[in-house]
Amino acid sequence: MNLRGEAERIVKEAIRQVLPDEAVFRALAGKKFGSGRIFVAAAGKAGWQMAHAASEALKGRIERGIVVTKYHHARGEIPRMRCFEAGHPVPDDNSFAATEAAMELAFGLEKEDTLLFLLSGGGSALFEKPLVSGKELAGITEELLTCGADIVEINTIRKRLSAVKGGKFARLCEPARVYSILLSDILGDPLDMIASGPTVPDSSTCRQACAIAEKYCLRLSPEAEALLRLETPKTLENTETVVMGSVKDLCLAAAESCKRLGYEPVLLTDQLCCEAREAGSFLASVAKSHQDSEKSLAFLAGGETVVHVTGKGLGGRNQELVLAAAEGIAGLRSTAVFSVGSDGTDGPTDAAGGFADGGTKARLAESGVDIYKALRDNDAYHALDADGGLIKTGPTGTNVNDVSVLLIRRGENKRSV
Repeated sequence: MNLRGEAERIVKEAIRQVLPDEAVFRALAGKKFGSGRIFVAAAGKAGWQMAHAASEALKGRIERGIVVTKYHHARGEIPRMRCFEAGHPVPDDNSFAATEAAMELAFGLEKEDTLLFLLSGGGSALFEKPLVSGKELAGITEELLTCGADIVEINTIRKRLSAVKGGKFARLCEPARVYSILLSDILGDPLDMIASGPTVPDSSTCRQACAIAEKYCLRLSPEAEALLRLETPKTLENTETVVMGSVKDLCLAAAESCKRLGYEPVLLTDQLCCEAREAGSFLASVAKSHQDSEKSLAFLAGGETVVHVTGKGLGGRNQELVLAAAEGIAGLRSTAVFSVGSDGTDGPTDAAGGFADGGTKARLAESGVDIYKALRDNDAYHALDADGGLIKTGPTGTNVNDVSVLLIRRGENKRSV
């Protein structure tokens, strides 16, 4: 098996370990809901799979449910549930319609009832009922996504422009109980930032929201500016929340896969948060420092990088990371870098991420592709595609951030299969 084959195997095995089905089964095992009715609201890229698993686990006890997931992520009908597909990363009319249906469900709940809330990455866009116009919300979201704001900053703003985020959905469910099962796509798993925390108290403040708006010079209407100054719920008495999957689990699964292939895995961090190009350059530097190693090494970094979009090309943060690394590992023997988003979608592309080895730069040059120019135009997709360097998994049904891996193959290490 060559480095590319090993990379694809690691990706496949790591993602399989963080699929949402088992997470939901674990969270519901032994859970007592009493004699009241059970309703479901599921939102996120893994929303369909989480709702399907809940339906299987609770065996007919679910009264009714609303599921909203990204386009092409639903896999069929689920008994007693209405499934929507909607826009991501920018919410659209289907996002609003699905969320309104969930709100209508919440309005009818009684004290003995339970609302099972299943949340995964992408929920901020998919589960949304804006307090400003949809057009303005889309514009603000686009601004935040392209200016380099991190996910915590983005969600701090989103909470205040929404009727359901920042604990507001849990308030709508009162007096019923809300049991939330979360797959985390936020570093450190802050509950109120995962999909902007619809069912948990909000730790961010109006002052912080206004500072973010000023930092990025956001173009806000007077209505939006006023909403940033309205405080969100700080306490909720009817909620219970558990996190059942995160980027740490993704990294550990990837490390185990590397180990089975004969590599000695080294987890650099599970909280990577920087420019994608800087992360790629850093991994290339690590590769250079270990070229004299006599054993096969795998260095792993999990998290979520950012891209400042200045060009008009196509790509995503994982592809940009890999293309930047290709420059630094050029000419290094038996060395490769790959990086993927666990949801199978990297930016506005059909790729999960990318792969590059020590010969990528030379092969691209022969094809007339200049890495520096491609990065300047944020066109990592077409550059990597020219060398067959895109990794495509299709929608995976989960979303727990990204994993980036540097492989250095040495000797004839014994591999367990």
